[in-house]
Amino acid sequence: ATIADNKTPGKPMDMSVEELAGGAVCVALQGRLDTVGVDQVEARFKDAVLGTDRDAAVDLGAVSFLASMGVRLIITTARAQKARGRNLVLFGAKAQVQSTLQMVALDQIIPVLPDREQATARLAH
Repeated sequence: ATIADNKTPGKPMDMSVEELAGGAVCVALQGRLDTVGVDQVEARFKDAVLGTDRDAAVDLGAVSFLASMGVRLIITTARAQKARGRNLVLFGAKAQVQSTLQMVALDQIIPVLPDREQATARLAH
């Protein structure tokens, strides 16, 4: 997925939205979540998560790189969800992205789960 994403000039980041069992929204991010990538998806990402009154899961499985701007986007969105009485969980991060999440201790404030099934189960409670 990363190679295909990088072949499209000016489109290093993309996202798709679907509904999980139980009604939560699932936003799947693809590409590099760096400054350019955040610029490309921030408005759509926030609208997908915050534009409904539902819990949200973010699929990081196709994210190849997570920079500080991506961390900021996740934190600000999670805080906005919490302020509305809603939850946000992350899942599916590959080793490099998982390492970044742990390095910045994001996994201490936002649930980081291994897969979609566990994310769905966590939001069902």
